[in-house]
Amino acid sequence: MCLRHDEVVRIERLTNPRASRDFFLADILGFALKADATSMEVPIFSLSTRPDLSIEQWTSQDGKRRITVTPSALGRATQHDKDVLIYVTSQFTAAVDRQLPDTNYRTVRFMAYDFFKTTGRGTSGAEYRALKLSLRRLHGTTITTNISTGGIQIDEGFGLIDGWRTIASHDRPGTMIAVEITLSIWLFNAIRSFEVFTLHKDYFRLRRPIERRLYELARKHCGRQPTARIGLELLRQKAGSKASPKEFRRMVREVMIADSLPEYRLILSQSDIVTLYTKDHRKLARALSGHLPNRLPIVVSPTK
Repeated sequence: MCLRHDEVVRIERLTNPRASRDFFLADILGFALKADATSMEVPIFSLSTRPDLSIEQWTSQDGKRRITVTPSALGRATQHDKDVLIYVTSQFTAAVDRQLPDTNYRTVRFMAYDFFKTTGRGTSGAEYRALKLSLRRLHGTTITTNISTGGIQIDEGFGLIDGWRTIASHDRPGTMIAVEITLSIWLFNAIRSFEVFTLHKDYFRLRRPIERRLYELARKHCGRQPTARIGLELLRQKAGSKASPKEFRRMVREVMIADSLPEYRLILSQSDIVTLYTKDHRKLARALSGHLPNRLPIVVSPTK
């Protein structure tokens, strides 16, 4: 399914930076991976590898923030479907940071091949079909929330993306070359306001949804700090896991033993408290030696 150079030339309007267009062209090289802050904290994406038709409802501990995620007939968007949004968010953030043109458009166009290579996927027909299914789930999954992004609160229902389409070669009908998606205003506002977190370059090497989700929560809760603590049950709720408490404990312990997360390690105590801490030995040593007073540990209540 790899495209020849002459095929790409025939759709020059997709890649010509001087062409008149009403979309943002995601063709930046050497960008850092970024994800919006809200989806790193709130359980939006399903961890299931099977169609998840359940409705996810989450309320913050203080009761002030809430979100409801409703699936389509295809199921709720998955943790792996989120790769599309991470890729676009990464490109968009880099463009806004560099003050590149066309970043006022919510519609983003990117080459499918570039997406596959960045996210560690193959380029077989199965990958192209899987991408199209991801786009359908992202569009069909509806969010209802009062969580603001970019200082704007939109208390209404909307899709994770407002729309999508694929662009095929003239010579090979049905062969996807480029993808165009329109971001929701909610996500667009978050990106434009830099309400994003940098992800480790090895994020896409994590294949299990639970590993990705635990990494996101570690990254979000630790932030610039070396460590954070959270109760196992609250962690299960924030992860959006449908596993029983016993099964979730086993899953967390498995990740702990495998030490598979980039940047962070975790320890599960007998009292079901999970400690997340950085793999940066210097940063951790400074904290333990008292150079960061009142910052160790950051305690998150284990009860909702």
